[in-house]
Amino acid sequence: MKLSKYIILAAVVVFLGACDNGFEEMNKNPYGLTTIDPALLFANAVRTTHPGQWEGEQTIVQQFLNAYDLGATSGFNFNLDNNNFNNPKWNTNYETPVKLLVQAIALAEENGANVNLMSMMRIWKAYVFMTLVDTYGDVPYSQSGKAYLEVNYFPVYDDDQAIYEDLYNELRAAAAALDPAASYVPEDILYGNSSATPSATAAVQTAKWRKLANSLLLRLGMRYSKVNQGKAAEIVSEAVDAGVMESNADDAYLRFSTVYTNQLNQGPRTINPRYYYMAEPFVNFLKETEDPRAKYIVGKYVEPNNAPNETPDITLTNQFGFPVGYNQNTITSHPDYRGTAGQGFNYSQLNFRVVGSAVAPILFVTHSQTKLLMAEAAQRGWIGGSAQQYYEEGIRASMEEWSLYPNTPDVAITEEETAAYLSQPEVVFDASNALEQINTQYWVSNVANGAESFANFRRSGYPVLTPNPANGGLAGGGFVRRMAYPDDESSENESSYQAAVAAIGGDNLTTRVFWDIP
Repeated sequence: MKLSKYIILAAVVVFLGACDNGFEEMNKNPYGLTTIDPALLFANAVRTTHPGQWEGEQTIVQQFLNAYDLGATSGFNFNLDNNNFNNPKWNTNYETPVKLLVQAIALAEENGANVNLMSMMRIWKAYVFMTLVDTYGDVPYSQSGKAYLEVNYFPVYDDDQAIYEDLYNELRAAAAALDPAASYVPEDILYGNSSATPSATAAVQTAKWRKLANSLLLRLGMRYSKVNQGKAAEIVSEAVDAGVMESNADDAYLRFSTVYTNQLNQGPRTINPRYYYMAEPFVNFLKETEDPRAKYIVGKYVEPNNAPNETPDITLTNQFGFPVGYNQNTITSHPDYRGTAGQGFNYSQLNFRVVGSAVAPILFVTHSQTKLLMAEAAQRGWIGGSAQQYYEEGIRASMEEWSLYPNTPDVAITEEETAAYLSQPEVVFDASNALEQINTQYWVSNVANGAESFANFRRSGYPVLTPNPANGGLAGGGFVRRMAYPDDESSENESSYQAAVAAIGGDNLTTRVFWDIP
């Protein structure tokens, strides 16, 4: 009996040993990823970058609003701190693009990736952090995105001014490192193979990225215009001399399809469209100046709740913006109350066929922005050239951008329409009122880029708007100056969060970022 047991045991051992031959190889997934291409992470980081939201920045600067005060919908439209509207920029910039870029840059450094890919990632990381600082103030920077790389789950928040100083260095260094003789980056979705107008060569591609970096440097320099004009002038001059965007062909933007849609337009299109209207100050300015861009921005609908599926009335005289500070109940007391329409109100909404389309592009950095910033810089004497010429070129570039949108002709706004607009009394360049004119045009040009609308409004003080009176207005009778940190930060990264709150002077809507001095 004992001998039989030993024989059986030996047979089992031999059998199992035989079965193990090739077992490890058999259990490897032939389709499993063992390496990650940093260029693909870079492409995804750009694709998921968040440039502002209709119920966020555009609401603060009175281009757009949600008319309904229903708790979950109550936020900047009623001077309230609502986590629903503080979160998106943080969640889709800090928690996605930043992490992807930090990981991609680490992989690229480890694998010796080409210098152009590395430079592009550094430039885009600077763009993302600039918008984060502009939105929140102090944010995690030096230790951000390193949970996997360094097992750091509780990054400290860096001083916003110190971050800007490092972004200045990063933009300069990355732009200088771009090499037209090095490799082409096909995964680049701004100027590479998947862009609307792919660059033919690495030389063309790097030239566009260099202009993007310098245009961002110009923007960064202008942010100092209130806090340090000497520094602003120095950086702006440096950026312009290095070469900024020269035409709309240089614009950095994303295009979309019916498969992958514009996520920023999803809310107004799909969640009770009758809630959303264009704000009265913005619509009034379009009407006062007979702006030819208006037909692509605003529209009236028979049934506001079905607006994305209807053809809008785009007749300019028929457009009326919803008054700021009113809600679905108090609007009936407005002296010029326009009544109801269908399930909503008889006020203008987004033109959902064009700017509010599911496939509308997202424009991050543009020739129009660049020329208008140059117009202000020239008016201030910081750069050479004609402020009037830059101003008019910026407006023309903005008009031309509408050809990128769906349901517009190849020439969306004709030269005759542009010329007529430039001759409007409120638009004709006036040196004595140039700063207001330039920055009000910047407001119109960036109607679909909330981050830039909000930042430039705080920096320049234009357009001149009346503070939102909802809920008695904000402390001091002013405007929202920043978004509050997401509520999760106070528990998930408590010590760093508390240190940041103390450093900036309170996590509230009226706290100012470093460049936004009174």
